[in-house]
Amino acid sequence: MKVAIYTQKTDLDTFFYLSKFISELDERKVTPVLHAEIAMQFSKNIESFSSKEDLLDKKVDLFFTFGGDGTLVTSLLFVQDSEIPIVGVNTGRLGFLASFTKEQVFLELDSLLKGKYKISKRSVIEIVSPKIPSFFPFALNDITISRKETTSMITVESYINDEFLNVFWGDGVIISTPTGSTAYSLSCGGPIISPENENFVITPIAPHNLNVRPLIVNDHSEFRLLVDSRVSQFSLSLDSRLVHVNTETELIIRKAQFKILLIQPDNLSFYETIRQKLLWGKDKRN
Repeated sequence: MKVAIYTQKTDLDTFFYLSKFISELDERKVTPVLHAEIAMQFSKNIESFSSKEDLLDKKVDLFFTFGGDGTLVTSLLFVQDSEIPIVGVNTGRLGFLASFTKEQVFLELDSLLKGKYKISKRSVIEIVSPKIPSFFPFALNDITISRKETTSMITVESYINDEFLNVFWGDGVIISTPTGSTAYSLSCGGPIISPENENFVITPIAPHNLNVRPLIVNDHSEFRLLVDSRVSQFSLSLDSRLVHVNTETELIIRKAQFKILLIQPDNLSFYETIRQKLLWGKDKRN
């Protein structure tokens, strides 16, 4: 059996923690496959990966991420449509997606390696536009259109399934998956959507018209967006990846044809997660 290990942290505490985790894998005759950038910190004989093809060639069974939600979201670059389940270990702060604690993953390691786990299937959003420079077109959380190098508003002309929706005036627009509904969209007033729902939410960023509110639509919908700005480009982000796009570029956004498999503790539900992370019920009056 082989498991991939991915982190974006390079501090000494992370090195010691991963060394302990690798030792636990060695005791169980499990082969670790480290991301190429961190593999150099360990033994020269250790296996490494840098792409989806590497994961498939090495026949990786599980993909462990160590960090926060940003680390787990970035793992989409490597896992893609391989259907390799992801175990998110939270060594960061909030941890909506990385739901295993540093201590818990050791306690449940045997069960994870034996395939005794609960999987949450998460939809992925995709952008299609031939005029955008080559980049990874998928996002697990959201796709965001925002202004670039200007304090002036931009306008986003939006269509759903070729039916005109609205012209959004403001700082931009977020199109979020249910997974991303607890991320940027939430901070802009968007709703929380439970992961099993087949929806997208379009959330305006600082809209000029105060009666423009977030809208939930079926994720079989296709978005078409046209941006106008006082400058020649706008910013387009897919999760944490950013690219600048010319304003004449038409954006087509839709659901990807694959899902990401997130492994979660058996005793943890989505509703318990949001109660814990958003401190629901912590008011002294309750």
